[in-house]
Amino acid sequence: MKKIPFVTREQVEQIAAKYPTPFHLYDEKGIRENARAVKEAFAWNPGFREFFAVKATPNPYLMDILQEYDCGFDCSSDTELLLSDAVGAHGDHIMFSSNDTPDEEFRLAAELGGIINLDDITMIDSVDRVLGGKFPETMCCRYNPGGVFAMSNGIMDNPGDSKYGMTKEQLFEAYRILQSKGVRHFGLHAFLASNTVTNEYYPKLAGELFELAVELKQATGADITLINLSGGVGIPYRPDQEPNDIRAIGEGVRRKFEEILVPAGLGGVRIFTEMGRFMMGPYGALITKAIHEKHIYKEYIGVDACACNLMRPAMYGAYHHITVLGKENAPCDHKYDITGSLCENNDKFAIDRCLPKIEMGDYLYIHDTGAHGFSMGYNYNGKLWSAELLLHEDGTVQEIRRPETARDYFATLDQTPYYGKIKFDKAGC
Repeated sequence: MKKIPFVTREQVEQIAAKYPTPFHLYDEKGIRENARAVKEAFAWNPGFREFFAVKATPNPYLMDILQEYDCGFDCSSDTELLLSDAVGAHGDHIMFSSNDTPDEEFRLAAELGGIINLDDITMIDSVDRVLGGKFPETMCCRYNPGGVFAMSNGIMDNPGDSKYGMTKEQLFEAYRILQSKGVRHFGLHAFLASNTVTNEYYPKLAGELFELAVELKQATGADITLINLSGGVGIPYRPDQEPNDIRAIGEGVRRKFEEILVPAGLGGVRIFTEMGRFMMGPYGALITKAIHEKHIYKEYIGVDACACNLMRPAMYGAYHHITVLGKENAPCDHKYDITGSLCENNDKFAIDRCLPKIEMGDYLYIHDTGAHGFSMGYNYNGKLWSAELLLHEDGTVQEIRRPETARDYFATLDQTPYYGKIKFDKAGC
């Protein structure tokens, strides 16, 4: 699959004249088309809802777009809950899936009417304490089967080493305890593999959860009203990967639903998903400019972005495709390491990558940064967060988050004697 940027060099030159690089740019048209496709793929389930994983791209402008397609939000912290509340999401449009959770976060989730998804059986006592024994009518529990999770195309992940979820025995006990606390409706949740690029993952996971739901109902009599397949549906970061077909995935889940749940009297169960990467990843790009070249034992191109803007390559060795804008059809006959300026040798967006000859001032389009890109940024070396821009369907561009300034960076020092000594004007702030 050829990876094609959603902007041209000419467009980026115009954008950069107003909003200097580096910046994250999002494609409204792509986001909308994908959200519509997800909704259509699961339309066979009347109660279906996608809960966008806020952690992937926590920007209210983008969240507002997804709300137009009835998306809810998967939150894992109090700030994500506050952001979801700010865009108008409440009640069963919020799923709170957290771990190692402070008490006050359970309280906020309950105040917003969100569905609380318990990661561990001990959290029942936490919720009991925080809510004074007044449990919500609906609660969800997260399951971890242990061992390894394998499919026909190989081992996908190792749940036995994951810190998330309850054992099967704990899950059954949690349901019984929650029933004794007055909980009337139940949900089941699991996340067993990350960034799968196969149409088999969701149907395989759904089959296991559906069978478990039948067991739970038979053993406890619990009214199971929702099953959350969580995330894990990935995107093709590499051009030689075939993308997932969300409609094929939805159809695979439907077949398992008809085969397992309907005969067991669970045909009214709502199916939920929590996709962050699939919903937003391909529709964001990090735009950066070549500003330095170095010729020693290797050929280096230094850009004005760094791992603080996109840490996945440095943290995971993750591959992100790179297009040199304006040279899409030029031969990739030069081998480079593409680097940032951090005092860390892993601050590289690409290693030994074959690309067209790069001139200073060229714009590099780093693909698939729309999820877990900007949101994983940080301030090492005093680097400042970039802007986030939205490319609208009509071709206009909106700044949906301004770039961080030195004043922002030092703002938490503002009650100390040092803040007043910082000469912002010398840095052009």
